[in-house]
Amino acid sequence: MDIVTEFVKILELKRYSKQTINSYKGHLLMVKSHFKGKPFKSISDEALFEFIYHLVNTKGISASYQRQIVGGLKLFYKEIYHRNIPFEYLKVTQRENKLPIVLSKKEVQRIMENTNNLKHKAIISVIYSAGLRIGELLELKKIDIDSERMLIHIRGAKGKKDRYTILSEKVLKLLREYYIAYKPKEYLFEGQRGGKYSAESAGQLFKRALGKANVKKKATLHTLRHSFATHLLEDGIGITHIQKLLGHSNITTTLIYTHIANDALLSIKSPLDY
Repeated sequence: MDIVTEFVKILELKRYSKQTINSYKGHLLMVKSHFKGKPFKSISDEALFEFIYHLVNTKGISASYQRQIVGGLKLFYKEIYHRNIPFEYLKVTQRENKLPIVLSKKEVQRIMENTNNLKHKAIISVIYSAGLRIGELLELKKIDIDSERMLIHIRGAKGKKDRYTILSEKVLKLLREYYIAYKPKEYLFEGQRGGKYSAESAGQLFKRALGKANVKKKATLHTLRHSFATHLLEDGIGITHIQKLLGHSNITTTLIYTHIANDALLSIKSPLDY
């Protein structure tokens, strides 16, 4: 059995989320490529340190991504080889205080208007209208769309938690058109050959949509989730309601949107205007 596959099975038995498993698997494949297929067991601690250093100083990875890679590699070597990698000093001790990028409502509207493909428009619309993570969208099935209660059932999300989020009337109409045209069999959004639609394809379609809409911000599909939360806050929705819709276990995570929403900021005049 391939060593990466063995590690994935261990994570599945330990009930890690699919998103975490896919992330850790991706990290290992990146290491394998970097070391040109050299056996993981023979890669020294020093070589692994240099690899992380290369990602930080040459590739310019974020602190959160660095944290993920270090944590994933440490767990891999512990589970597979019972080897403790002294990664402590490579862990990021101070979190970056960066605010997420947010699109305006007009920018989101332009993106929708410039997306002609029905499936692509449905994917973008569902993510933005319900505040979904890309992994949550890809796991959706027909039965998860509750048109009676106007809710979307998110199953086994981050932290293995289920939740409900809102279903837009406009999106429901769009989904009905999409369903008639594409007739998905298992997942709500499927690839050309069936099966779950890929995150890579979704990311590419959104990148093209940004270009067509002439949106210059460095946005990703996750930016739509940030925009959903920010726009709700600007529209007067309470922070605890937004927390539940996003599936945040800690309200501190949700409070970041209070630093982005411009409802309060718009009422403040610059001293130059007095």
